[in-house]
Amino acid sequence: MPLLRRTATAIMPGIPAPFESALRRFGLVEGSASIIGVPLAGGVSSEIWRVNTNAGPVCVKRALAQLKVASDWRAPVSRNAYEVAWFKTAGAIVPDAVPRIIGHDPKAGLFVMDYLDPVDHRVWKADLRAGQADPMVGATVGDRLARIHAGTAGRNDVAEHFATDDLFHALRLSPYLEAAAACHPDRADALVALVHVTAAEKRALVHGDVSPKNILLGPRGPVFIDAECAWYGDPAFDLAFCLNHLLLKCLWTPVARDGFLAVFEAMAAAYWAGVTWEPVADLERRAARLLPGLMLARVDGKSPVEYLTEESDKNSVRRVARSLLADPVGSVAEVAEAWRAELGH
Repeated sequence: MPLLRRTATAIMPGIPAPFESALRRFGLVEGSASIIGVPLAGGVSSEIWRVNTNAGPVCVKRALAQLKVASDWRAPVSRNAYEVAWFKTAGAIVPDAVPRIIGHDPKAGLFVMDYLDPVDHRVWKADLRAGQADPMVGATVGDRLARIHAGTAGRNDVAEHFATDDLFHALRLSPYLEAAAACHPDRADALVALVHVTAAEKRALVHGDVSPKNILLGPRGPVFIDAECAWYGDPAFDLAFCLNHLLLKCLWTPVARDGFLAVFEAMAAAYWAGVTWEPVADLERRAARLLPGLMLARVDGKSPVEYLTEESDKNSVRRVARSLLADPVGSVAEVAEAWRAELGH
């Protein structure tokens, strides 16, 4: 399978020394041959390069201890190893849904994977920005996500390997929900309760960053990348995280609002059809309560979405999220309807 969808800067000889050492150790570069690499831009949590090797281009990724955001946001670089493990575990269930891992150097905190050429692996976020709202894409993403959750649900071996509670808290619960609580003291109880409920659910392997920017649309269907937040916990988080992005995109590309809401519905429906490990109503209730918390987090947390620049748009998010946090609903469809009503103002 030919990774990455990020923008490359100028090609240059030489790469970071740990990258070069790992590539030679993995047998991807022979002898003293020079190495040509391209640093890839676009991520905030890792250093990523495309490198030319004997076997063709590959992608090398190393986690950063200090994330590249305005706030002080630090996270253990051990997440690199869990990302590799997520790819391997998910790949055993849905092989076409992940990039192939070529080599892993846990001591250096880096790994090598296939380079997925943007020519035939489009970034879903770019499609959405262009107003391309295809419900079939949403349905396929929902189906694949549910299959990965179903294939790992109730598995003690996976739960033991991904006991990454501290890491997930540092990367997701704290910078998103707890940070939003600090900005909205009158909704802090509801947001902190979401943190506790989410942390307590131990049901399936969670990706933790199911966002359109981390989903490539390839010839064999959607491919999930950037699994640094891998955790054995509440699968409702993955679903709510992605559905939240579909709601927010309505403000980014207003002309496609109805289409994005149709994709939202298709993704949720396909996901519910694959839920086998618990009653759908229970999981949907958790997802519906997480959604407004994540909405608020993307304007007032440590990692706000970059495309909501108008205060009026942010206030729309705040109105709906704060209302739903005060008066929770039981289905994601009800969240979407509240959002649709706000957009109609």
